[in-house]
Amino acid sequence: MSDRAPRGFTTEFKERAVLRLEAGASASALAKELGVRRKLLYEWLSAYREHGIAGLNRKRGPKPGKLRVKREPAGDALSQAQARIAELERLVGRQQVDLDFFRRALRLTDAAPASGTAPTSTRSSKR
Repeated sequence: MSDRAPRGFTTEFKERAVLRLEAGASASALAKELGVRRKLLYEWLSAYREHGIAGLNRKRGPKPGKLRVKREPAGDALSQAQARIAELERLVGRQQVDLDFFRRALRLTDAAPASGTAPTSTRSSKR
């Protein structure tokens, strides 16, 4: 058995890692950089996609089925508002990932040397 205690990661740390994965970062390189297992990154990504930021705070260990959310009666305005807020926060997070991607792509296209020829494809016409 290992003498090391399990490391605890903050929600912000996990969220930054997940957003980098969604932006297209290599899971292997990111795991090496952050000092975590690649499998753990994928678990965080799965939890984030399914439950948003709240999914990153779930307890460790095997999950017995889906996370059960207590449903309040449909007329409860507070629970409806909280559900809507959570939905909008997930949407904003996804949009931020998209914005980061396009900013990076724009920087790459601005930094590329301008050539007088049109870009060519490296694809073969053979099928």
